[in-house]
Amino acid sequence: MSSRTPWRARAGTALLAVLAGIGAFAVPNSAAAASPPETVRQAVSYHGYRIEVPADWQVVDLTENPRICLRFDRPAVYIGEPAEQNDCPAHVVGRTAGIVVEPLTARSADRATAATARPQRGEATAPSAASSNDTIQIAVEDAGVLVTAAHTPETESLVRGVLASAELTKGAERIDLPRAAQRSDATPLAAAGPQPGSYLGKGFDACTAPSQAAMNAWQASSPYSSVGVYISGSFRGCAQPNLTASWVTSQTNNGWRLFPIDVGRQAPCTSYSLKMSTDPATAKSQGVTAAAGAITAASNLGIPAGSAIYSDIEAYTSTASCKAAVLSYLSGWTERLHSSGYLSGFYSSAASGIKDAASEYNNSAYTRVDHLFYAWWNGAADTNTGSYVPSTYWSSHQRIHQYAGEVTESYGGYSINIDRDYLDVGNGTPPTPTCTGANLDFTAYTTVQSGSTGNLVKAAQCLLKAAGFDPGAPDGAFGPDTTTAARNFQTSKGLTADGAVGAKTWTALLSRGSTPTIQNGSTGEAVTRLQRALTAALGRTVAIDGDFGSGTDQAVRDYQSSRALTVDGIVGSGTWGALQSGK
Repeated sequence: MSSRTPWRARAGTALLAVLAGIGAFAVPNSAAAASPPETVRQAVSYHGYRIEVPADWQVVDLTENPRICLRFDRPAVYIGEPAEQNDCPAHVVGRTAGIVVEPLTARSADRATAATARPQRGEATAPSAASSNDTIQIAVEDAGVLVTAAHTPETESLVRGVLASAELTKGAERIDLPRAAQRSDATPLAAAGPQPGSYLGKGFDACTAPSQAAMNAWQASSPYSSVGVYISGSFRGCAQPNLTASWVTSQTNNGWRLFPIDVGRQAPCTSYSLKMSTDPATAKSQGVTAAAGAITAASNLGIPAGSAIYSDIEAYTSTASCKAAVLSYLSGWTERLHSSGYLSGFYSSAASGIKDAASEYNNSAYTRVDHLFYAWWNGAADTNTGSYVPSTYWSSHQRIHQYAGEVTESYGGYSINIDRDYLDVGNGTPPTPTCTGANLDFTAYTTVQSGSTGNLVKAAQCLLKAAGFDPGAPDGAFGPDTTTAARNFQTSKGLTADGAVGAKTWTALLSRGSTPTIQNGSTGEAVTRLQRALTAALGRTVAIDGDFGSGTDQAVRDYQSSRALTVDGIVGSGTWGALQSGK
């Protein structure tokens, strides 16, 4: 299924540096600068889909070993259908790059979202595919495969280069993505209330969500009734072939409580490859970005506002600057979650991150997290924090204790490597979403109109109010006042005044504001507004992260071309004007 062919590095020294950083090869700097050598690549084929990857990437045939753990902390390509139960260690933190190529089935299609790219007929790749949580997903229907490519910010260009090498071969047979998975307006199934909700007792966390059969068996005979699931994050180490909205709904309907976990940037005083900035302001902004991604993931999985989401920051040797970076990151994380009505949680070692958070419990310079989730492997199933955290801090049902790690347990014939946890958590008082911090980041901006309800309606109401057209209280219900406000806004922009917020109205609303000239390399609020507006205008997902990178550049060029504007990738007065006019 694979062969090796010479490949010349088209991206020059920048790509060589990326490859060297993940152990692909090492070349002296002088040699790399003088003449990039030919690099041996291997061709990997499956179901008529062929890509070229660095020769030292591991190629794993899941037909031969279907239960192997799909891990992204080392470069690999996994081909075939993953088993429903994978043999993963409980805790894999870290990511380099990895790709999974699996058959397009009802099971795999259940993981498709509005961000999943679908190449044109006869094509094997989608150059403008969006990255969500540092994962690119492409449904290649002409080969009947779903391709999931995980990366970090540093390896994104490498992974996109691999995806760009994709070709269809004679063995390709078309399988259409099921219609339900194609709908950008599909409403995800909902968990049975906020998670984990109020719960006192034992739980466990595992690197990958167990199969439905395993969950059923453990529910019947294990001491656990709560499970930690890794839903998001740029540094999440394991693939999640089982984690879908259907899985979430099934578990919560069966009585399981979930505690969602995000693995993002790590403390700057560690050796991890993805770290937060030592500048507190930048670190806080990175926390905001991480929370936005976690909210999107939670929403796609049907995990509602009112739930707590836990940021996983691994153990570190604390210094004053490192501590400031971590607590600033958590401030941004907490404030962004609160703005969308979620509670914030923080996972770390009791002796490092948790101790640091407790030492600044009353410091108003930082926004305090709502829940602690602490690793202290003392074997005691309780929420005592010893000398690490005063007993009066986070004392109102706000604690999870990971009291043992990396243990394998078996119930009903299903063995899973887990970390053992003890929870004393409560619903708390979820923050009320406000227009100031309303969630405006969606993977698709579908039409909302009279009778519509939900977060998209609330976003439209907030945007209309900010534009000076008051729809009344932003309650998420599209009533007569919202219709009137939408019509008045549309009239002011010369748009058809039908009172429905469709693609053109969304584009005009989302792009409102200042119009600075921005281009590849720009960052900030104007870039975020641009990315939202392009998502609405183009009808496809553009990653909303405030960072004008290659994906945004391509989306700008596509927009400029389709609107007969100068195609230069630079967003100046002409492009802003078109967007703000709803074109």
